[in-house]
Formats: sequence, C-alpha cells, structure tokens
Amino acid sequence: MNALPSLDVLKTFVVVAERLNFTHAARLLHITQGAVSRQISGLEQRLGYALFIRQARGLGLTDAGVMLLAPLQQALGQIDTALAGINNRPGRLRVKCPTCAMRWLLPRIMQLQNQHPELDITLTTSISHGVDFAGEHFDAAVVFGRPESKKNRVIHLFDEVLSPVCVPELWADGEERDIAAVLADKTLLHPTRDRRDWQLWLTEAGMRDLPNAKSQHFDTLDLAMTAAVQGYGIAMGDLCLVENELDSKRLIAPFPQSIQSGAAYYLVFPEQKVLSPALKLFHVWLEQEALSSRRRLAVHLSNTEAIAIPAVAINSLSAI
Repeated sequence: MNALPSLDVLKTFVVVAERLNFTHAARLLHITQGAVSRQISGLEQRLGYALFIRQARGLGLTDAGVMLLAPLQQALGQIDTALAGINNRPGRLRVKCPTCAMRWLLPRIMQLQNQHPELDITLTTSISHGVDFAGEHFDAAVVFGRPESKKNRVIHLFDEVLSPVCVPELWADGEERDIAAVLADKTLLHPTRDRRDWQLWLTEAGMRDLPNAKSQHFDTLDLAMTAAVQGYGIAMGDLCLVENELDSKRLIAPFPQSIQSGAAYYLVFPEQKVLSPALKLFHVWLEQEALSSRRRLAVHLSNTEAIAIPAVAINSLSAI
C-alpha cells in the first residue's frame, strides 16, 4: 500500500477546494500563497490527476476534485472531533503566548500548577502577537497590542512601559552626563530592526536621533532582554516583563524616564456561557498577578518620571 499524503497537504486541499482561491486559503492556513500552490501541485503529481481547473477568473474543481472533497471533509472533521475530545479533558488548558511575555508568564504558570497539581497547562510560544481561535487549537492566549475581536473575552493585564535596562556593571561610573553622552559609549540592544522602542523613548526624553552608539539587533524582545542580562549592552525593556530581574538586581533601570507606548498585554479567550473550572481558575489567577505587577510598577514610577506617548505616536505599533 502506498504511503498516504500528509494530513497538512490534505487539509490544504480541503481549504483551497472550499474557497477556490489560493490567497484566501494561504491566509487561513497561515502559510504563503507559494506554499499552498506547491502543496497542491505536489498532491496532484502524487495522485496522478488534476484536482483543480486553473482559469483566468479563478479556480474550479475537476470531477476528481469534487469526488475527493466530501470524504476528506468528513475524515478531517472526525479527526478534529477526536482530538477535541482528548484535549478538552478536565484540567487541561492550551495557552498561547508571545515570546516577549514569557519572562512574566512562565514563572506564574509554574507557581499556579504547583498550587493546583490537577491543572495541566500546555504553553506554546510564538513570535506572533495575536491568536485566531477559529484556526488555532488554544483555550486562551496572552496577546500584545490592541485586540479588537468582539467574539473573544478580553482582559487587560498591564500596559507596556519602556525604559532602558542593563546590568549594574555597565553603570559603574556615577558621573552625571546628558543622555546622549551616557549612551554614546554603550551598545544599544534593539528588539526590532526599525529601532522603534528606542526612538520613542529618546524622542520623549528630548533627543531627535539615536546617539552615535554601537547597536545590536534581535528578532524578539526576549532575545534582547537575554543579551542585556548577559551584559552585552543596554536594552529598551518593558518594566513589567523584567520585574523579576529588576527585583533581583540582575538588571537596573538607570534612567528616571519611562514611557507608556500605548500598547498593552491582554488575556483573551473565546466568549462562552460557561467557563471550564480550569479556565476560570487560570484567568482569575492571572488577573490577580497582573494587578500585583501593576501595583509594583506604580510604586516604581512614583519615584521616577513617567512619560505618556500621545496616541498618534503609536500608530506603527503592532495591532492584533
């Protein structure tokens, strides 16, 4: 018996057949249009017959494609039902989280599970800041930005408050100089290629341009924070996300100025009439932890100079 095509390829066929559009299918599957086209071409070559009629006005199904669609829809539906029955057992939670929030979320999840051994929380990290519950099998997610979906329940956790952070050893000299002079001989760690976070903070601190300093770019905020903890330079840190490092003195926030970027972290999950006991426990716990973080941050900011960014300045921030 010949090996069957992979489930991913068969699912791609079903999605394309239902929409008759490679672009729409790619968006739903979270892959590129080219990847969709290659999967379909590979499936047709493997089967030995065409599944789609490619026309100037769009796609159409061949007779073979029509015959294949209904059985595959039924089979994939049965697989989804079986997996949902296993994944939805009491105490099981599947949570998605952007890598940038892991420093804050992971220790709290570990603490919650230690207090409630009956909970089984599977945490999946992603560089994306949003979630699509229709296409992703998660019970809840921590997201960054400004969620707008009316189908989900949205709980505000904490705002993004930015200030430079570094190891104490990089701040050994107590000489008072202006910001440009202080940063000129340091390495600036950037979590994005566009240097957005540093630009926001420096602009509100009274500087038009980045100082003439060395720079290192990373793909995520978490990587930039890790480099800062290892002493490689000064990173623009979210004060809530690095509160453990600040409390333990592994990092310091040497400047009194901080900025509210206008973005925030939220807990989201599908709106439903009755929450599972596990999800209810999880969201109540996370709300309490976030409240504690906001209170500790408020104490810190009361002794420093907080700067709020006008709404116009956050148009380039990632929205969900």
